[in-house]
Amino acid sequence: MSNGILSLKGGAAVRERNLATAKELADMLKLSVETIWRYTRNSEIPYVQLSNRQYRYDPQEVLRHLGIDQSPEPGGEQAGQPVAGSAATVREARPEYITDRVYTYEDYLKLPDEECYHYEILDGVLVKEPAPYVHHQRVSRRLQRLLEDYFVQRDPEGEVFNAPIDVTLSDTNVIQPDLVYVPGRQKEIIKEERIDGTPYLVVEVVSKWTRAKDRVRKRSIYERVGVPHYWVVDPFDETIEAYALQSDRYILKSSSLDAGEFTHPDFPGFSVELKALWRRPE
Repeated sequence: MSNGILSLKGGAAVRERNLATAKELADMLKLSVETIWRYTRNSEIPYVQLSNRQYRYDPQEVLRHLGIDQSPEPGGEQAGQPVAGSAATVREARPEYITDRVYTYEDYLKLPDEECYHYEILDGVLVKEPAPYVHHQRVSRRLQRLLEDYFVQRDPEGEVFNAPIDVTLSDTNVIQPDLVYVPGRQKEIIKEERIDGTPYLVVEVVSKWTRAKDRVRKRSIYERVGVPHYWVVDPFDETIEAYALQSDRYILKSSSLDAGEFTHPDFPGFSVELKALWRRPE
């Protein structure tokens, strides 16, 4: 290989001296190598393909794509240079992670009510983040209407909920997805104060500061507890990625990357006109 510029999938470019192996990238992000390979197969992260079986990654490009802050702590390494095992490489740009102890649903109920913030508990870690941007809410509302219109014809007893709504997947996982569909056959998990159990469909609409949380942390939790369908909707990149559980692992079942509309083989008759979904006011 030369020391020139290699093209990343998606059009970015990096110098060879910045490239990392899948194992090195997994160590930096505190993920398994299998997860990195899965992200590569599904084109969820940028990569350089050296041959049919050899891939390399620019850590800075991957972190930027996932929305993870690359700035080191004061007194740390030079800015922009991720350090394997460093907390700086996996710190979100905006959310505040409170990790002094393991939090539970009982702790969640005691949290203060702050109008400009909302809380979640992800594997016992308390997450506090600002309210989403206006366009995030605009896209979420449009998609909710489409889902409601679709399911009311096919499952009149099912319900589509929008945030804020508490979903307790376990005592240490209290999550507020943007959209949730609970079929009529699962209506027993709908309680007065929360959804207590595993919904059939969860949709996360990505915010500018939640990309890594939605794509990595939440996806891992939803996969582990057995949420059958998980959709990641990105209003800023204008993409939809729909994952379906297969043999206890998520596979990319459908996406909107190269289409004028979004459809899904497991939801026959459902379609989203993407131009209308992403539209902003003049």
